[in-house]
Amino acid sequence: MNPSAVVLALNIGWGTTLAIKTIVILMIIPLGALILGYVFLLKMMSHMQSRLGPMDPGGFHGWYQLVGDGLKFLQKEDIMPAQADRRVFAAAPAVVVMSTFLVFLVIPMGPDLVVKNLDVGVFYALAVSSLSVIGVLMAGWASANKFALLGALRAAAQLIAYELPLLLAVVGVVIQAGTMSLQGIVIAQQHGSIFGFGGLGEPFVLTQFIGFVLFLVASQAELTQTPFDMPVAESELVAGYMVEYTGFRFLFFFIGEFGTAFAFAAIAATIFLGGWSIPGVTGDWANILGPFVLFIKLMAVAFFMFWVRFTYPRLREDQLQAIAWKFLIPIGLANILLTGAFKVAF
Repeated sequence: MNPSAVVLALNIGWGTTLAIKTIVILMIIPLGALILGYVFLLKMMSHMQSRLGPMDPGGFHGWYQLVGDGLKFLQKEDIMPAQADRRVFAAAPAVVVMSTFLVFLVIPMGPDLVVKNLDVGVFYALAVSSLSVIGVLMAGWASANKFALLGALRAAAQLIAYELPLLLAVVGVVIQAGTMSLQGIVIAQQHGSIFGFGGLGEPFVLTQFIGFVLFLVASQAELTQTPFDMPVAESELVAGYMVEYTGFRFLFFFIGEFGTAFAFAAIAATIFLGGWSIPGVTGDWANILGPFVLFIKLMAVAFFMFWVRFTYPRLREDQLQAIAWKFLIPIGLANILLTGAFKVAF
């Protein structure tokens, strides 16, 4: 049989391709939130803190706990405050989840497994991840609750402050790779070498370790996770901007938070750990094994993110701003200067 005939037989229209990609991305968000919530929020935390409750329900290792929580949220009554702006109140959770959805469009899972390989993929990913603050402000303002509004304002100030170190952490990688394309960054690590040895490529976590640490810290603040969880501090603001949300709308915020954690872990694994690449594996095998390799790497990154969440106490608001402006941003700028100097010299 003519090979071209086989290719034509398997070729599908752009509309069908777009629909398949959209469905896959929409499935990744709740699936990623479910995996991180189950593995880290329930199981890892339970082991670290010797909590027996999440280990019991549902037979094997308490697998039913997270499923039961999800069903509980879906069955709860959808309540809106009497004085709330109903349209804005209802749209806020969707805006938060939408920003997460947009991030996954540029994360490559193989040489050919990417929805859109943008030349400015890193810039795009960081830009759309910041859109969630709009949904947070919408939720806080529309709830007609002073605690919700205060939590939303805290979240906005926090996200603005930590966007800068997050961006600065990535600039060093962009300088070293010579491209802002996430796929290009993966290839640069795959084809690089360490002191002349190219068997393992050149994972940028070795040369950009400072940027890697900055990225993890800034991501923790972007996710409003402990020790940067002042926008939802239970002892001060009850639940912050989510205080008036119930049922599936509250579940949307949960999915948005853990889906974004999944996305940030995937971005860190891509730009610092080589993403889908495996030394010596190319072509179709890279497309087959790439998603599994990326998943293992992002789970390793997520482990450190959630380990910090379960270990450190909450900071004060002034301490949070001081860490960003007095320490992380100067360190990020120094890392860029150092990377540029080495780039020119070597």
